[in-house]
Amino acid sequence: MSLKVPQLLLLSYFFIISCMPSVSQTIDAGKYIQEKDATPGIIEAVRLCRQKKASKLSIPKGTYNFYPDYAIEKCVYISNNDGGIKRIAFDLSDMSNFEIDGNDSRFIFHGFISPFLLENTRNVTLKNLSIDYARTFHSEGKILAAYGDSIDVRFSPAYPYKIDHSVLTFIDERKNEYPWMSLLEFDPVKRETAYKAVDYWCGPHVRVKELYKGVIRIYYPGVRATVGNIMVFGAAHRLVPAFILSGCSNISFSDIDIYHCGGMGIVAQMSRDISIDHVNVTPAPQSERVVSLTADATHFANCSGYIRITNCLFENQKDDATNIHGLYAQIDSVLSRKELLVKLVHAQQYGVRFIVPNQKIEFVDAQSLETYTQNEVKTVEYINKEYMKVTVKQPLPKEVKLKDGIASITDQPDVFISNCKMRGNRARGFLLGSRGKIVIENNYFHIPGAAILFEGDCRYWFEQAGVRDIVIRKNMFDNCFYGTWGNAVIQVASGIEQDKRSQSRYNRNLQITENTFRTFCPEILNLYSVDGLVFKQNKIEQTHEYPCPDKNGKRYDIQDSSDISISE
Repeated sequence: MSLKVPQLLLLSYFFIISCMPSVSQTIDAGKYIQEKDATPGIIEAVRLCRQKKASKLSIPKGTYNFYPDYAIEKCVYISNNDGGIKRIAFDLSDMSNFEIDGNDSRFIFHGFISPFLLENTRNVTLKNLSIDYARTFHSEGKILAAYGDSIDVRFSPAYPYKIDHSVLTFIDERKNEYPWMSLLEFDPVKRETAYKAVDYWCGPHVRVKELYKGVIRIYYPGVRATVGNIMVFGAAHRLVPAFILSGCSNISFSDIDIYHCGGMGIVAQMSRDISIDHVNVTPAPQSERVVSLTADATHFANCSGYIRITNCLFENQKDDATNIHGLYAQIDSVLSRKELLVKLVHAQQYGVRFIVPNQKIEFVDAQSLETYTQNEVKTVEYINKEYMKVTVKQPLPKEVKLKDGIASITDQPDVFISNCKMRGNRARGFLLGSRGKIVIENNYFHIPGAAILFEGDCRYWFEQAGVRDIVIRKNMFDNCFYGTWGNAVIQVASGIEQDKRSQSRYNRNLQITENTFRTFCPEILNLYSVDGLVFKQNKIEQTHEYPCPDKNGKRYDIQDSSDISISE
C-alpha cells in the first residue's frame, strides 16, 4: 500500500518529535559541585538549567559548603530586612516551571552569603534540604556571674571574638566581623526566653573586660541575669535571609530545615500563591544553640493569592513565627490635584516597589488608621530608594494631608495556617494583617508574648494591617505570655492614637472558637477598635507553670469596640 505525501509528512513529523529530548530534563548538580566550595558548581548547574530549560535540578545527598567568594552579586531590597548588595548562591530569578530537590542534603554557608534569591520566579518547588551557617550571626554565652551592673559570660569556641579598647566584636575564621546590638537571656533547660526577660538594647560599645580566654565581663547598668542561663548577643542587622522572594508566583517549599540564617527564614514581597509545608525552623541538632534564626521564621509583605503554612515547626527564632501585612508609604507633599510625592519612611522598606500603575490604593489617616478615600494609580516615578512621585486617576479630596499613609488594596492574600507548632522564640507568634480570608486552626502556641497579634501603624514600621475576616479555631495556647512582648494571649496593638480609638474600627469580624487556653495568668484578650468579635466554645485551664504577675488582671479587656459576643 502506498502512502500519500501528506501521510509521509505526518509520519516524519511524529518520528522527529519522538527523537527530540524530553522537556522534563533533569540536571545532576553533582557533576559540577567541587568538594571545597559548592558555590561555583551550583551557579554553573543553575546556568545550564536556564540554558536547557530543564525542569529539575537534583543535588545528590551530601554535605555542601558555600562561600561568598564566587557567588553572584546583586543589589536586593527586602521588606523588613536590610537591603543592599548581596552575594547569592542560588539565583533563580526569572526562572519558571522548575524544581530543586536537595535529596536531604545539608547546606553549610560561610560568611555573608544568602542561600536563595527568587525574583519574578514562577511555578518553582524547593524541597528536601537544610540550611545552616558555620558561624552564626548572633553569639551565645553562658552566664557565670551577675552583679547588677555587670555580668560574666563564657563563650565556647563556636563564638570567636576580639576585644579592642574595651569593645567586644564577634568574628569568624576569616576575621569577618559580626556586629551585635542587644542582649537577651534564655533558659537552657526550658529552651526558651527566660521568664519575663527583657531586651537590653545596649549596642556594641558597652565596656567589656576579658577575665581570661573565653570569659568576659560586660558592664551595663541595671542588667539582670540568672547564673547558668544563656545570654544571647543579638545580630545588629538582618542582612542574610535564607529565602528571598520578590514578584513571584506559585512557589512551594516542602521538607526543609532552616537551622540558621542572618535574617528571616522565608521572606516574600509582592508575591502570590505561596505554599510552605513541613518546613522546620529550629536550632541545628547537636549544636547546643538556644537560638535558630536572627529574625522572623516567615514574613510576607504585599502578597496576594494565597499563603498556606502547614505542618511546620517554628521555634527559638529571635522574632515572630510569621508576619503578614502590607506597606504604607507616607505622603510627603501634594503637588497638584492628582500628583503626590510619597516617602518610604522605615529604612527596611527602602527600595521596595510596591506601588504600581493601575493599582487601587487607600488613603489612611495616620492617627486613626481609618481609610477616608480610595483612588487608582495612573503612573509611578521612583525617584530613588526613598521617594516616588505618584499620579492618580481621580482628583484628590481636600482632606488629604501630609504624613498620612497610602497603601495598596488591589490584592490581599487568603491565609491558611494549620497543624503548626510555635514555641521558645523571642516575641510573638502570628502577626496577622491581611484583609483576605484568614483561617488559623489546629496549631500549638507556647509563646512568651502575644500568641496572635493584630498590629499595623503609620508611625514606625509602616505596616498596613486591619483584618476583615478571621477564624481562630481548635488551637492550643499553652502557657503563653510568660515574657514581655505583649499583654494578653490574643492582642490588638495597632498604632491608633488613644483619642482616635473610639472612632476607628481597624480590625473586623474576629471569630475565636473551640480553642484551649492553658494559662497561669488571667489575660486572654486585649482588644480595641474592633468591629465584630465572637468568642465562644473555648476551654480555659488554670495552670501554675509560671508565677502570675497580676492575679487581678482582666481576662477580657476590650475597649472602644462594637458588636462583641463573649461566652465561656
